[in-house]
Amino acid sequence: MSERRKLAAILAADVVGYSRLAGADEDRILARLRALRSDLIDPTIAVHNGRVIKRTGDGALVEFRSVVDAVRCAMEVQNGMIERNAGVPQDRRIEFRIGIHLGDVVEESDGDLMGDGVNIASRLEGVAAPGAICLSEDAYRQVKARLDLSVSDLGNTQLKNIAEPIRVYSLRVGTAAQETAAATSGLQPALASTAPPPKLSIAVLPFSNMSGDVEQEYFADGISEDTITALSKLPQLFVIARNSSFTFKGKNVNVQEVGRSLGVRYVLEGSVRKSGNRVRITAQLIDATTGGHLWAERFDRDLTDIFAVQDDVTQHIVDALALNLTEGDQRRIATEHTDNLEAYDCFLRGREQLWRFTREQNTQGRELLQRAIELDPKFASAHAILAIAHGLDYINRWSASPSTSMHQAEKFATLAVALDDRNPYAHWALGIVNLHLRRHDMAIREAERSISLAPNLAEGHESLGSTLHYSGRSAEALDCFDRAMALNPYYPDLWLHFQALAMFQLERYEDAVVSLKRRLVRNPDTDVSRVLLAASYGHLGRFDEAQVEWQEVFRINPDYSLEYRRKVLPYKNPSDFERVVDGLRKAGLV
Repeated sequence: MSERRKLAAILAADVVGYSRLAGADEDRILARLRALRSDLIDPTIAVHNGRVIKRTGDGALVEFRSVVDAVRCAMEVQNGMIERNAGVPQDRRIEFRIGIHLGDVVEESDGDLMGDGVNIASRLEGVAAPGAICLSEDAYRQVKARLDLSVSDLGNTQLKNIAEPIRVYSLRVGTAAQETAAATSGLQPALASTAPPPKLSIAVLPFSNMSGDVEQEYFADGISEDTITALSKLPQLFVIARNSSFTFKGKNVNVQEVGRSLGVRYVLEGSVRKSGNRVRITAQLIDATTGGHLWAERFDRDLTDIFAVQDDVTQHIVDALALNLTEGDQRRIATEHTDNLEAYDCFLRGREQLWRFTREQNTQGRELLQRAIELDPKFASAHAILAIAHGLDYINRWSASPSTSMHQAEKFATLAVALDDRNPYAHWALGIVNLHLRRHDMAIREAERSISLAPNLAEGHESLGSTLHYSGRSAEALDCFDRAMALNPYYPDLWLHFQALAMFQLERYEDAVVSLKRRLVRNPDTDVSRVLLAASYGHLGRFDEAQVEWQEVFRINPDYSLEYRRKVLPYKNPSDFERVVDGLRKAGLV
């Protein structure tokens, strides 16, 4: 059989939740798909010079002469589906995911295409959110200057069975983008929206370190994070979380693109230069919709005035946005600080280490935070973050004695609240501790308290969601996860697992599978998500797929133990965990 190589634009598409739809009424879904192909899909492919390579029951592979044609076709199809889904109940809508790649393919004599170009397009389709289109970097490069697109850079993404990570761009189309995103529970990180951002919304980019010493990065990052924390306490604002803002660290960014990517109207950027006992901080507030500057200032101060500078920056932002603050709001945003600059330095270093979430850096961070407390025993924030460090040791079995770690976490979280009852991180930490001690009602109260103090604290909403799930209130938990993901569009992949847990508990197994597959794209080496995926497949009767995932669990972690998970997961009702075991049992795995 003869073959030839060529460069081609490949589009891969499939129907979201096809098994669920077919299971509910297979004849109806097949009839609707045939109608869509004849009325919308095939005519649109023909208009844009596409050639169908292969059809599956619920999808297709299509070759185009150019990426521009492929993207225009995809946008027209997705917009057409928005119109056709208007008024249709969510659980009966047909929604497509689409992936587009420009790459090398092998064309066989019968016209079939093979090779990485096809494989990558198929994997991109699996990453796309319902109603969205995902482009590889090679594809995006062909269209970014030729089409008016609203895209989000999802960064380098490890696609299944593809050797090297690929930079992925997500494109959402149509006026119903936000409705689709909400309906799918925020499954896709960092989706740009065509709708205008909230009027009072802001992202604080990581301040540039101008000190000429890379060792001072932690200090510049700390100033940025403290500014985010202060603004997060204001209910009038929508403030993007640190994780998402910091994805732009070290990049030459276009502020208007940042605004579109994060869904905000305003962006704060600046720089920090620390030299001896002097510090210079510059900051400028920019309207991301126009690129215009609202305010800019330079502060040259003694290092001892660092907290006053942070308060000044926050107040300037408040003034520039014409926020009407109550006396309580003014007290709320005042920087919590220590009079001991060495303690503050240790706190910034320790917190920075902690957020990297590795065993070694958690140990280093814990030691630095302990030193900060020794230097200032009344430093509430240091106590709160130290409690989190000990909690991570317990949850991840990083310490020789997990029970001792939990005891230490409880001690420091309790002290943090006692020292400053208005510190949101103190209540966040105490809520996490209470959850793992199975004090569910107390954990819910602490999580709610952290949110009341800092309505924009994404971690607070995620923590409340997890606590509600483990308390058997998963429908409410999903609302919390939606809010957390909106505040932190580039959320940690672990949040997808939490979301899937709640869906699984609600018997929404198809939706759980979608979330878990998204997590596996970002983190292929997770054992717990593969276990939950295998259990979901078990409940869906997809036993061969369950077997594959179960084998992967023990390849990744030969010591995985269901009994240990049963012991440590803080379910209020133990039968909730047994639903996972039941799914595995249905697939003949346990």
